[in-house]
Amino acid sequence: MTDEGYPDRQPGTRDEPGPDRTRLLLGGGLAVVLLAVIGASGGWVLAGEPDRPAAPPAAAPATPSVDASTPTAAPPSTADDRPTGTRTTTPAGLTVPQVVGTDFEQARRELRDRKLGWRLVFGSGSGRAVERTSPEPGTPVKRGVTVTLWVAGPAPAVPVPDLVAQSCADAADDLVAAGLYPRYRIGRTGPVTAQDPVGGSSARWNDPVTLTCGDEPATTPTASPLPSP
Repeated sequence: MTDEGYPDRQPGTRDEPGPDRTRLLLGGGLAVVLLAVIGASGGWVLAGEPDRPAAPPAAAPATPSVDASTPTAAPPSTADDRPTGTRTTTPAGLTVPQVVGTDFEQARRELRDRKLGWRLVFGSGSGRAVERTSPEPGTPVKRGVTVTLWVAGPAPAVPVPDLVAQSCADAADDLVAAGLYPRYRIGRTGPVTAQDPVGGSSARWNDPVTLTCGDEPATTPTASPLPSP
C-alpha cells in the first residue's frame, strides 16, 4: 500500500529549520546588534565626548603697546594754563583826523562831521593852514572832545549876520557857522530882540556876539490912588 502523503521521518536524522524558526533567529540577532549600537552611543555621550575637540578659549583683546618715540597729544589747556600778563590792545573807533596843513575852515568842518568840538588859536604869521593840533592826529577820542587847532596866520575878518527876530537857537547856529560865538544877556529862549554888534558890522573869527532873547517883560500898570473921602 502506498502512502500518498509525506514519508515517515527516519530515526537519527536532524530536523530542518522551518521558516518561522528562521525568522525568530534573525529577529533576535538584529535586536542584539541594535542594543550594542545604542549602548555604545550612550556610553560615548555619558563619557563627555572625549574624542570631540574642545572649543578654543576666547582671545583676550590685545593692548596696543605704547612706543616712547611716538608723540602723544597734549591735554587741552585750561584757564590756569593760559599765559599771564597785561594784554596790549590798540583801541579802535573815533580818532582825531589828519588836518595839519589844511585850511582851518576845512579842518573845522571835518571835526564837526565827527561830532568833535574845536578851538581855534590864531598866530602872528601868514596863511590859514593848521600847523598842529591837540590831541595829535590819529589819537583815539570820544565824541564831544574839543580839539585845539593852531593856525599859522591871524584871525580873518568876518561880517556879523543880522539875527533879530530869529529864534535864539537858530541865531546861535548861524553865529557858529560864521566863525563867531554867541553870548546871552538874559536867556536862551524866544526870539532875538537885540544883538551886539549889530548885523552887517565887521568882526573877526572867534569874536563874540551878545544876543538878547525872549519877549520884553510887559509893563505892570500901577494902580491909581483912591480919592480921599
